[in-house]
Amino acid sequence: MTSGKPGGKPGDKAGVIAPPPLLFAGAVVLGLVLDRWVVPAGFGLPDMARQGGAGVLVVAGLALGVAAFRLFSRAGTHVEPWKPSTALVTDGVYRWTRNPMYVGMSLLQAGLALIFDSVAVLAMLVPLLVVLRYGVIAREERYLGAKFPDQYAAYRQRVRRWL
Repeated sequence: MTSGKPGGKPGDKAGVIAPPPLLFAGAVVLGLVLDRWVVPAGFGLPDMARQGGAGVLVVAGLALGVAAFRLFSRAGTHVEPWKPSTALVTDGVYRWTRNPMYVGMSLLQAGLALIFDSVAVLAMLVPLLVVLRYGVIAREERYLGAKFPDQYAAYRQRVRRWL
């Protein structure tokens, strides 16, 4: 974990297009609407396999998200990307991915797709990840690169964006 400059100055934020949990929730809801009214298609898996897979994905997603959240809390920086960052977190799960919260939410959405037996909920991950990549992550990366230039450049060289 790298300490940073105190935040709070006007304009000291990443400027993401929307809160990422809201984007994920919107994708799940849209997938369920599509599943109900347009393309009602399930996975064709036995219930036990579907529920088991869903359980693994949901637990993994929540574990990853909680671990990342705790690291932010311990570092004393904001989890919300629309608030100033006061530290660059690079340890724990951040040693393997620069976006463990988004990976966790993606796993959670895939698990929900299995729970709801909805191919549409799973398919909504594709456009969601494009929106997330350009409307959230690119903005966060620019912001962190400007706020922690040397530390973030070195971190980007060592750690992949996703996995």
